Amino acid sequence: MENIISVLKNKSVMKKIGFTLLAFFIYKAATYIHIPLINPDNISQFFEDTDSGILGIANAFAGNALKNYSIIALGIGPYITASIVVQLLQMDILPLLKEWAEEGDVGKQKINQLTRYLAIGLALIQALVMTLGLEAALDIGIENPTFLTFTYLAIVMTAGSAFLLYLSDQITLRGIGNGTSMIIVAGIVSTMPGMITSLVQEYISADAANFGSYSTFALVMLIYIFVIFFVTVMQSSNRKIPIQYSNRPSGSSFQGKHDSNIPLKINSAGVIPVIFAVTLLSIPTTVMQFVPGLQGTTFYLWLTEMFTYTRPLGYVIYVGLIFIFAFFYAFVQINPDKIAKNLQNQNAYIPGVRPGIDTENYISRLLIKITMVGASYLVLIASLPIFATMIFGLPAYVQIGGTSLLIVVGVAIETTKQIKTQAQEQKYSGFIK
Repeated sequence: MENIISVLKNKSVMKKIGFTLLAFFIYKAATYIHIPLINPDNISQFFEDTDSGILGIANAFAGNALKNYSIIALGIGPYITASIVVQLLQMDILPLLKEWAEEGDVGKQKINQLTRYLAIGLALIQALVMTLGLEAALDIGIENPTFLTFTYLAIVMTAGSAFLLYLSDQITLRGIGNGTSMIIVAGIVSTMPGMITSLVQEYISADAANFGSYSTFALVMLIYIFVIFFVTVMQSSNRKIPIQYSNRPSGSSFQGKHDSNIPLKINSAGVIPVIFAVTLLSIPTTVMQFVPGLQGTTFYLWLTEMFTYTRPLGYVIYVGLIFIFAFFYAFVQINPDKIAKNLQNQNAYIPGVRPGIDTENYISRLLIKITMVGASYLVLIASLPIFATMIFGLPAYVQIGGTSLLIVVGVAIETTKQIKTQAQEQKYSGFIK
């Protein structure tokens, strides 16, 4: 309560919060601005019929902008993809990018600029392919379509993504939290009231509502609250590796760093493994929907069974991919060799572990154990919407757990820490003055 009061009394923090809310309003308003020359009704119906997989995730991240086929239909997705690609290329794949990463702020600025250029290029290609595919599969209202028409529509959608990049930068500079993450959260959160309203209409306000439907609604809401609490705890959990310094022995007057530690997050990979797994599984089924004459064939049914993660075979592949990407991304984020060398250079060591290769092996083994727990947690949260739908017969728009909740809770925790830190800094600054 004291922290909330200190935030409310802090004018600087309140201005930043107000600017962030204004940016959210602009973002949400843009989701209702349709791109020209098309009929959005058929596209909206198409997304209602296929509200899962890569298209469902993209639409959720974009705050229904993709379903409305607005000028920001692509959302911030191209920038996220570009960021992941550039980050992976820094792993000794492109030596130039690795050099930039080691150049400090100057190199970071170069990498950010390259990421933005790549994001714009990906947005243009994605918009063009998506519009061509929707026109081939649906009647989206384009009269006498030509390649020039599709190029024009792709440029409009690319400009929308560029605008979102600008808006996210303004949130980072003048608002609260990381702008890119906040834009994603704004899109996800904006769809939650509609989900709750639809759930109430389904189980409470319906003419056939009875004690059973009321009980189902209450149980679903309790599970939803418990999952939010569980995700919050897991996202904040970490395993601390104790560190001691050889030049600060026990009993010395310089014991400030005697109790230092290296915190390893239980879920160091974040939500990336789930997104990658869903994306890889959904690409074949998404492409098949736009291929005429393929539906209903044996080959189509076999691919659907294999690449649909709500089916038994697809689910097994889905779980396997989450574990693979969780381990891969954890070791990308946390480099045991680099940590061991840094500790050795600082005359630091892990108690009971010899410096050098033994320290590297110790951190690697510990990271494997932690990642096993983190990957199992990701599988559990990602599987909740699937099993909840089977058990309770929930509609597709009701998601208990899943990727969206992981992102919202993770960003909420980091943003809360930032607000608290800024409020305390202002308080201490005022005290000194």
